[in-house]
Amino acid sequence: MSSVNHASQNNLAARLRSRIQRDGSISFHDWMQTALYDERDGYYLRPDLIRQGRAGDYRTAPETSPLFAATFAQYFLKSYFDLGAPRQLIIVEAGAGSGHFARGILTALQSSAPETFAATRYLIDEVSPDARAKARANLSEFGDRVEFCRLDDLLAPFEPAIIFSNELIDAFPVYRVIGRGQTLKQLGVDLTEKGDFVWAECDLNNELAEVCATMRLSLAEGQIYELNPGAAAFVSRAAELLNRGLLITVDYGASRDELLSAPNRFAGTLRGFRRHQFAADALANPGEQDLTTTVDWTAMQEAGLRSGFENLGLERLDKFLLNEGLLAALSSLTDQLTHPADVINLQTGAREMIRPDGLAASFQVLIQRKG
Repeated sequence: MSSVNHASQNNLAARLRSRIQRDGSISFHDWMQTALYDERDGYYLRPDLIRQGRAGDYRTAPETSPLFAATFAQYFLKSYFDLGAPRQLIIVEAGAGSGHFARGILTALQSSAPETFAATRYLIDEVSPDARAKARANLSEFGDRVEFCRLDDLLAPFEPAIIFSNELIDAFPVYRVIGRGQTLKQLGVDLTEKGDFVWAECDLNNELAEVCATMRLSLAEGQIYELNPGAAAFVSRAAELLNRGLLITVDYGASRDELLSAPNRFAGTLRGFRRHQFAADALANPGEQDLTTTVDWTAMQEAGLRSGFENLGLERLDKFLLNEGLLAALSSLTDQLTHPADVINLQTGAREMIRPDGLAASFQVLIQRKG
């Protein structure tokens, strides 16, 4: 890539390039944090990008089918009574995007459980101002039930509450560690002479070295593993907010054993997405493509145990939805539709949620309980 091409690239790439030229290579964690969450040009904060849906870079379950939220609404309702039918049920959704899931939950509760709906307070934590604005519009009819906040600013603890996230943890910035000889190195980001972003190896800092030692992480020559410090921090913060309740995490992940032993994970799990296609180079075009890694469910469960959570279960999403009444929700929603095209769309979405090769089969649900 020539310097002429670099000049035409987005401003974020130019700023990252200047930073590396000035300070030397940076950790991939810092590079990914900037690429995704820079306040001006980060992928998730840019108002000019269409991220979700057919015209965007990826699809999520809440927008694929209303049955995703309708089924979770039934699970939340069941959990409300398991928690003793308190005077107030607080639902906190982290990374709520444009509010599709929140709207589905509140609509379902309003329809099928009006007393529980009346007791519900729905808190939304969403980092993107553009997504927050869309969520406000999507949820305008539930204005008295919905509040926008940041998890870090809440002064709880709540009792009881449900904290929910969908495809949030996989977008947290990660460190990349590679096996070299009998030791571990960190993969950072540097520049070629032409100014292209390129991987660069350096020693682990003390904090990373301590984490790897605690995990007893051992990698073969050239093997890569991603460390997601934000995942444990998220679980820890959820524990601070909950005296009693559930932490429900939906994402795509694997056990640590699988991440370390599966041949297709040998080079790590970092992926870039653009227009529903894998990006050839995860370091190209920062701020213009989605970046994601597979969640280490073992790390999430370990963090939960350290924070006082009990691990209730880890299950494939399609099986969870079937077990929690998706087919009943399909029947109920179908009865409310009058146009044949709407029925077909609903049935198509249902197949994505329950087929072994559908969208939901690639995801898992981790449920952790405290108190």
